[in-house]
Amino acid sequence: MKTQRQVTYAVCAAVLLIAPAFLNSYWVDVLNNVGIYAILSLSLNIILGHAGLFHMGHAAFYALGAYTTAILNTTSGLPVIWLLPLSGLVAGLAALVVARPIIHLRGDYLLIVTIGFVEIVRIALINNIFGITGGANGIFGIDRPEILGMKIRTPLGFFYFIWGFAALTIFLFDRLEKSRFGRALNYLREDEVAAQGSGIDTAHYKLVAFVIGAVWAGMVGNIFAAKMTIIAPESFNFWESVVLFMIVLLGGRGSIPGVILGAFLVLGLPELFRQFATARMLVFGAVMVAMMIFRTEGILPPPPRKYPLSRPTAPGDRA
Repeated sequence: MKTQRQVTYAVCAAVLLIAPAFLNSYWVDVLNNVGIYAILSLSLNIILGHAGLFHMGHAAFYALGAYTTAILNTTSGLPVIWLLPLSGLVAGLAALVVARPIIHLRGDYLLIVTIGFVEIVRIALINNIFGITGGANGIFGIDRPEILGMKIRTPLGFFYFIWGFAALTIFLFDRLEKSRFGRALNYLREDEVAAQGSGIDTAHYKLVAFVIGAVWAGMVGNIFAAKMTIIAPESFNFWESVVLFMIVLLGGRGSIPGVILGAFLVLGLPELFRQFATARMLVFGAVMVAMMIFRTEGILPPPPRKYPLSRPTAPGDRA
């Protein structure tokens, strides 16, 4: 199974590397958007897919990362690439402050609170809080990222930047999934009461999962701001959180390949059928309803975990 997954990742990476050679700038930019949403959805997958927390306010952390980059870059001239970790840190601190008092909530109650949070952030940005967010007009003139002395300006340059970051995300989150922390999150998702009875500090693990997802969303906000060079509150509305939620559910909660496939389907398919603009969303909605009825675990749900029935005997142990 491990070898099969590695081969799948290698084939997908090879296809992505050569894809720009056969695509024009428009379709390369479509792949860039797919990559951004894939990384965002993977960060939400830590919270929703692994920990099982119904969180529909992820766009708020995405916005905080983007605005941190935009404000500091345009006012202080700090390079965008330097602001990548700082954007994640700001979003993570916000997640810590917000999630700490509500992390004990379950199901719909947590969902409603997170919806409220993303609306609070959006309204605060529109109202030009502290006079630094630019109000409804947003912030203009954000610089492009510069790596090794080369400034990224073209869709092709952003393609390799975004999908390189996506590859790093997949590698780290795959390791996280297989770690003790990842196993604890899966226990939480399947049965929180049983996990707590087994000695797992459920509140601690849920809070850490929330913060990790927010940190990654904040860093994606940095990439988005640098790609667009202009951001506004309308880019981080509640619908963005709905799309991310839908990608994770459609692809398969807790499944990295499933989430990436979900991003391609949700962001890529509508572009393929753009000529049928009046009917494409109707068809897409019907497909989503059918999926939720006949494939409730998603298109590519994670395989069941397998554990050894007994501890392997060490060479020095007595048989």
